[in-house]
Amino acid sequence: MKAVHIHDYGGVDVLHYEEAPRPTPGAGEVLIRVYATTMNPFDCAVRAGYMGQYFNYTFPLILGTDVSGVVEEVGAGVTDVFTGDVVYTRAGVYRDGAHAEYVLAIAADVVAKPASLDHIQAAALPHVTLTAWQGLIEFADLAEGQTILIHAAAGGVGHVAVQLAKWRGAKVIGTASVNMPFLEELGVDQAIDYSTTAFEDVVKDVDVVLDLLGGETQQRSWQVLKPGGILLSTVQPPSQEIALAHGVRQKMIGTAPPIRKVLTEASKMAESGQLKPHVSAVLCLEDIHEAHQMIEGRHTRGKIVLQVVQ
Repeated sequence: MKAVHIHDYGGVDVLHYEEAPRPTPGAGEVLIRVYATTMNPFDCAVRAGYMGQYFNYTFPLILGTDVSGVVEEVGAGVTDVFTGDVVYTRAGVYRDGAHAEYVLAIAADVVAKPASLDHIQAAALPHVTLTAWQGLIEFADLAEGQTILIHAAAGGVGHVAVQLAKWRGAKVIGTASVNMPFLEELGVDQAIDYSTTAFEDVVKDVDVVLDLLGGETQQRSWQVLKPGGILLSTVQPPSQEIALAHGVRQKMIGTAPPIRKVLTEASKMAESGQLKPHVSAVLCLEDIHEAHQMIEGRHTRGKIVLQVVQ
């Protein structure tokens, strides 16, 4: 099969589109023919070597966590997923991923693709939905009437988090710059252009902050939380010491919630129109260098999808 390998950590020059052995599913696994996959900041972090301390990767390594496709083969003991099933899931976080023509996935994590979404749209959902779900639903238990501030609300995780928060009945404040019109399309209650306005000057007493940027943005976010609130981050572990000083809580979003359970719920939301993935660009797998550069430009709107089957 064709796949994008890295043979070492580094810049985009370590990405190689080349021949690779097609994997064979073991017990409890399925082999999926990849129709579409995506780019996530996580992929850039792995490529650069930032995740090596957390995962026992070996080279050559195939990146890519999202997949929408068709089951090609099932391993021993798999009784509820069948060859020919049209599915989507998150794969490849701990091992070879979906930037390839075929990918292995845990059968128990595989979910039928929402019929209302094509492969490109479906591939845009798994990783970002699981990330947003763990933060907003599992950690923060976001409830009706609460207020959440979402930094980088127009991005992959951000635009899904906005929709999950609205689904839960929360008031949503979102920050962006060049993507301000997109925030209005998403239905945020208050959109803040961070290039012209310091969010801490106009926001106070929020229940939840979802930090997708880290650095000084995270540091300035503590002061806008109400007592007992929570700061969640996907990029930088929030300080427990600082949280205690402000009388709030903190959590780093890391491991995924139950994948099949959450993606099954996401499918229902997609079918009912409550969850709509936004795809800003569709590239070929051979365009992987451009895809990484677009993500690292940090102004992505929604998701970048890599179409593997044309």
